[in-house]
Amino acid sequence: MLTTAIRVARVGTAAELAAAVLMMLGFPCLMLAALLPSVPAFAAAAAVTYLADHYLHRKGSYLISRLSKVRAGLSIRFLIRQLLLILLLARLSLADDLLYFGAIACFIAFYGLQAPHGALTVLIRNRRRMPVVARNVDLASRIRIPDAPPRFLMHRAAEKMLHLDVPAVAGILLAAATDEPLTGFVGMAVTILLGTLYVAALVPSLRPRNIPPGAETVLEAVDDWLREYRPETVLYFSGSKESAYQVNMWLETMEQLDTRPLIILRERVILQSLAPTTVPVLCVPGGVHLMNLDLSTVRVALYPANVGKNIHLLRVPTMKHVFIGHGDSDKLASVNPFSKVYDEVWTAGRAGRDRYAVADVGVRDEDIVEVGRPQLAPIRPWEGVPEGRMPTVLYAPTWEGWDDNPGNTSILRAGENIVRRLITAEPAVRLLYKPHPFTGTRSPEAKAAHERIAALVEQAAAERAADPRFTADEEAQARARAELARIEARLAELTGDAEKGDEAEATRDGLVDVARHEEIARLRAEWNTAYWRSFPDWEHRVITGPEPPLYDCFNASDALVSDISSVVSDFIASGKPYAVTDSAELGAEEFKRQNTAVRAAVILTNSAAGLDELLDAVRSPETDPLAGDRRELKRYLLGPDEPPPIEQFNHAVKQLALRAESRNIRQRAQLAPAAPESELAEAVPVQRVPAAGDSGTDGG
Repeated sequence: MLTTAIRVARVGTAAELAAAVLMMLGFPCLMLAALLPSVPAFAAAAAVTYLADHYLHRKGSYLISRLSKVRAGLSIRFLIRQLLLILLLARLSLADDLLYFGAIACFIAFYGLQAPHGALTVLIRNRRRMPVVARNVDLASRIRIPDAPPRFLMHRAAEKMLHLDVPAVAGILLAAATDEPLTGFVGMAVTILLGTLYVAALVPSLRPRNIPPGAETVLEAVDDWLREYRPETVLYFSGSKESAYQVNMWLETMEQLDTRPLIILRERVILQSLAPTTVPVLCVPGGVHLMNLDLSTVRVALYPANVGKNIHLLRVPTMKHVFIGHGDSDKLASVNPFSKVYDEVWTAGRAGRDRYAVADVGVRDEDIVEVGRPQLAPIRPWEGVPEGRMPTVLYAPTWEGWDDNPGNTSILRAGENIVRRLITAEPAVRLLYKPHPFTGTRSPEAKAAHERIAALVEQAAAERAADPRFTADEEAQARARAELARIEARLAELTGDAEKGDEAEATRDGLVDVARHEEIARLRAEWNTAYWRSFPDWEHRVITGPEPPLYDCFNASDALVSDISSVVSDFIASGKPYAVTDSAELGAEEFKRQNTAVRAAVILTNSAAGLDELLDAVRSPETDPLAGDRRELKRYLLGPDEPPPIEQFNHAVKQLALRAESRNIRQRAQLAPAAPESELAEAVPVQRVPAAGDSGTDGG
């Protein structure tokens, strides 16, 4: 029940749920205490609301943003508490007392300070907003970027300002309880003084010396850096915060390019979610700013997603444009007709080429290049279930998609059946449930189904933990949890600088520390190892966050259950058994005919029939009838293992760069003769063409 309440309230933990409940109950209690009247009860209820509010803000609770949507935002909550305090004074027969009028004047003056405070914080943020935000780009040597205002002034500024009413509230309550009005006036004076000082402290941040240069100066500095760095291959991406994984999956590949790489992002929120990388990154939100950047040395542009903002770079003819996608699957998105706009479309293997041929959406076969999937290198090949460990099945369904096609996801029709069959399987198996990060973002039904599935898995995990047949090495798990805490503390220390300053300061100080970057990568690998050791290898698990990553879940599992998505195509690299759900109920043969990736899969119905076949393949690999089919399908979908995919990818980049340069040379050659002719035409007088009937002057 507690887990369900946490999900319904959209809070992360039981502590957040408790704080939310206390805050909600606190305001009715404040009103009741004011009406009684009771100063101690009012003080207690006020303390609860203050502390609960602060805790939820510090945790970034979803509930806080929802309250503002229903006109119960931060300022309203503080105002209501202050009005109820005035009501308390009136009920205490202090309406004719100077303390009463002083409290009213204090709160009016305090709210008068909110306007300049809010205006200053907004103005400072806007003035320090950069037209181009960068990482791993040396702009500090080209332009002066001043330090950001102190974090304690700007971080959660509205909340901090409003909490300055605490001295006034506390002083007034103490004065009402002790009949000593002086304490009330002292508290009110402290509140007004602190509010005034807070406003005054923000003013210096608006001085010219504390403001970054204007857009024109910054763009000139970026162009100067571009001319020096001379990028050759660009990874271009636009999307929502939730889609950051689509660009993150390509970072390691970009780091391994033989040409000089550059990453261009279009949204600040993507930059905030970008994984650590050594590749230079430019975030250019403005289309006009992007189109005016000097990208004359770029020869190849790579696009992981088909989005409208791609047009801002596609318009550049001096580079070749390539759709590389963010996965390889039989979904309609993998054969989007928009792909016609690119010079080439790169697929992992032959399957991608054939997919476009069957779809007949206008992408020519000669424009398709098979480059493998270099980002699949972390996926380890299967060597069977380790001795002494329970088989692990990963259920990783995709999301509901943009339409209501029943074949999009198994969550709605089959998810609960699959989970029930796996958690009750005999001999027992462990279930890992890792849904797509977009699950439930469009469809309330999908969101509800996901919540029911998560509840089933968590309940089964609790029941198994209470079953004496399942034992755990608690000492080893405690050591692993301690190791996790140590690693997380060190990672927080190494990445903590990202929370300081603002985007201008981050741009200035954003040059990568290679040693730190390597340590972070090593620690993340250690974290992954410690994570899997921190709980029993028979414990069911719901994994909804970015950690551990999907590929680490692949390596920790022995089989997969999924839908038609790139998850299946990627998992095939492991050689492990897998099952795909025919959610649209096409029938096994038609399902295989329409979807290449399921040709070596166990086909599941919505009732989860077929799971026994998958589990048999895991338990007895030597008798698995689909093992040979998986090996053939792996080559068809993902290309050959040799040469390594990163070499194939690099070769494709070089070949396309040569094509781009050849095109540019031809263009220059065509335009070269035009300049002298035009200059000659301007230098030589134009001969007048005789008009009709004009006999001219040279007679004949």
